[in-house]
Amino acid sequence: MHRPKMALNLVLRLDSLRVYASSSAISSISRMQSTFAVSHVAQRHPVWGLMFARQSTATSSEIPRRMFSTEKDTARVEEPSENEKKLTSEMEELRKEATELTEKVKTLDDKYKRALAESENIRRRLTKQIEDAKQFGIQGFCKDLLEVADILGHATEAVPKEEVSDRNPHLKNLFEGLSMTRAQLNSVFRRHGLEPVNPLNEKFNPNLHEALFQQEVENVEPNTVVVVSKIGYKLHDRCIRPALVGVAKG
Repeated sequence: MHRPKMALNLVLRLDSLRVYASSSAISSISRMQSTFAVSHVAQRHPVWGLMFARQSTATSSEIPRRMFSTEKDTARVEEPSENEKKLTSEMEELRKEATELTEKVKTLDDKYKRALAESENIRRRLTKQIEDAKQFGIQGFCKDLLEVADILGHATEAVPKEEVSDRNPHLKNLFEGLSMTRAQLNSVFRRHGLEPVNPLNEKFNPNLHEALFQQEVENVEPNTVVVVSKIGYKLHDRCIRPALVGVAKG
């Protein structure tokens, strides 16, 4: 009875010694490997070898830290400090101020563009008015001179052509003087953009002509000017006096 028990105890002790020997061998082998690695690194790079030696020493002597946290620690982490609260409020105020400034910039930019457009429109209108003033500033003066041109025309047309001869030198000189005056006046009119409108045998244009009557004329299309009672005038394509005409009846 006692021998089997002793044999069993011996077997158990041998097993425990074998496990202890294997764990001791593994730890010694790992220490030998780390020592060899540190020495090998130290031979090639002395500074790195010193760092690895310190790290291994610190790791071997390190005490396991506590890996759990309490409710107080969680509350301490989650609750912001006074400085963080102050910075957060300042950031919110800066965001609001930035938004307001952006809106003001957009409003001012829109007003600036509108002012530029309005000033450009005013400049164009003033330029057009200046050009019109240069071209049509003499319109009233031209209207007054048209009566003089009409009188000269009537005077030259009233003289019989057969009477203008050397037998009547006074009438001939007067006729030539009136004709030259009329020609010079028409030249001045053309130089300043004033042109006569004599629409005989042309289509009736209500912008340049004024119809006084209608009459039936054979072989003439309707609304054709057949009689010109008084010629008209236009200044730079602007009618300052319409021609008084008679139109063919359709």
